[in-house]
Amino acid sequence: MYPLNRRPMIEQNDPPRSPREILPTMYDLPSEDPEEPGLPDEFHDLQPQLLSRTLRLSSYPSDRYFTASDLNVYYDINHPLWQKRPDWFLAVNVPRLYDGKDLRRSYVVWQEGNHLKVVVEFLSPGTEAEDLGRFYQSRSERSPEPPAGLPPSPEDSAAQNGTEAPTKPPGKFEIYEQYLCVPHYLVYDRLTRTLRYFQLQGGQYEEQTLNSEPPLAWLASLEIGLGIWEGTFAGVPGHWLRWCDRQGNWFPTDTEQALAAAEQAQAQLFQAARNLLATGMPIEQVQQILELTDAQRQILQNSL
Repeated sequence: MYPLNRRPMIEQNDPPRSPREILPTMYDLPSEDPEEPGLPDEFHDLQPQLLSRTLRLSSYPSDRYFTASDLNVYYDINHPLWQKRPDWFLAVNVPRLYDGKDLRRSYVVWQEGNHLKVVVEFLSPGTEAEDLGRFYQSRSERSPEPPAGLPPSPEDSAAQNGTEAPTKPPGKFEIYEQYLCVPHYLVYDRLTRTLRYFQLQGGQYEEQTLNSEPPLAWLASLEIGLGIWEGTFAGVPGHWLRWCDRQGNWFPTDTEQALAAAEQAQAQLFQAARNLLATGMPIEQVQQILELTDAQRQILQNSL
């Protein structure tokens, strides 16, 4: 819900029309901002893919949640052109396709009806101050604790000072905390291999203590964990964020699942072949019965 002082004055009919009819949709809003920098490096392209491809939600079927990276999120009906582009986000209880039929050009909160559930940002020197908000500490200055208290919103500050609300959009941290109220906000610095987890509690973010082993962060409301996995993804070795279960078992990608299924099927085929050979059946007949390829027959003979 939006506070009263943020609601725009919109003419209504009697009976009132729904917000989906009168407010801008993703078709009306720009999907690109020419002044917004694009992908800063290849990691910002590959890491979101791994997050989406290993995501497993026990409470939601795959057609009832949506993940995206570097996609405009429009969040304030009082400033319909204000948007931010999270490095990766998850929304639940929404169709995989917009209205169940179209690929999204952007994510428009007042049309979707659901805010974001998880946001992940990847730190870089040019963005860490905005990504971390009041928890930011410069690399040359590390204070013992971040400043306490929730800073007032731009509208509240303007009201107290008797001035007009600012026209400049707020930063990411403030948007995720005060506008979108994202329950789970995670920030990863791949250069230092550091993960930070902020959970919304009482209307503001509180940093959570991480576990020493995967899952480093456990998102209880979604029953899913996040950790740093050392491995090779898309041919690139590295330390990647990856989803896991409560015991720290990594969830496989679709490619890994298909490969494991193929290996299991071939193992079962070879076992069936060995069982037939054990009865004294000639290997030529075994090959014909089980429709083995010449390559599979050669592998079978080499294993005997």
